[in-house]
Formats: sequence, C-alpha cells, structure tokens
Amino acid sequence: MNVLFLCTGNSCRSILAEALFNHLAPGGWKAMSAGSQPTGKVHPRSLALLAREGIPTDGLYSKSWEALPRVPDVVITVCSNAAGETCPAYLGPVLRSHWGVEDPAKATGSDQDIDAAFMSAYRILRTRVEAFCALARTDPLSDRDRLKTTLDRIGDLLP
Repeated sequence: MNVLFLCTGNSCRSILAEALFNHLAPGGWKAMSAGSQPTGKVHPRSLALLAREGIPTDGLYSKSWEALPRVPDVVITVCSNAAGETCPAYLGPVLRSHWGVEDPAKATGSDQDIDAAFMSAYRILRTRVEAFCALARTDPLSDRDRLKTTLDRIGDLLP
C-alpha cells in the first residue's frame, strides 16, 4: 500500500502525515507526501514537533507531486476546506479521500499559540493515521468502495 498525503505547500500537514504514517504503518505500507505548489522547505516547527514525539525526520523534504518515487494507491488531501483552501486534485487513477486539517503554518499569536496549532494538527493527523493503520489488522482492503467509505469516515475523526 502506497499512500500519498497531498496539500498545496508540502511543508506542514502532509509532512506530519507522511512521517506519522511511516512510523506507525504495518510492514509493506509506505507513505509519501507532496504539494501542488511546494514551498521547497519543511516548516522547522514540524520537524521539531516530530523530533519531540520520537518520530524520525530523516529524508523529509518539500516536493512536488510531479516527482513521486512511487505511484500511490491512495491519495489523501489534508488541506482545510473550512479555511477556504483549495485542495489540489491528484490526476491519477487512485482512490482519493479528504482529511481536512487547519494549516498550522498560518497560525498567529504567541509562540505558545503557534506551537498549540502545530500540536493540534499533529494530534488530529495521528488519530486518523492510527485508524487507517488499524485497517490492516481488521478489514480487508481489496474492496475499493468500502475502503473509500472508511477513509472518508476516518477523515472526520478528532482526538
């Protein structure tokens, strides 16, 4: 199972999801992330948060969806429709789902407020990634319609 976490800039949410998924996923499952308009750098607060949580950050970088190392089986967009963001639409023949998360890179206020926004995004993504990874143990993934429905439901989970 190859999963692509996709957003516009590929600097925060999709990077967090990629790292979480690769840290938690069963053998044979692999995540990557990309952006339709990548910023070219991973947000330093994303890397710091992952490091504090004990999740490896080696090899994480902001990249375009035009340079993927593998063809994904599943594409999950993580842009937030509630914030009026336009999520990119991956143009491959894959199963797609949407897991909207507010962009912590746009958080304002004190350092504490901004750190809280990053932690909120991390917790939401962790809850959803854990639910997705649990499917490997509990649910056959060969039924695409059922998998799509399940992934869409996971996209509504909150910690």
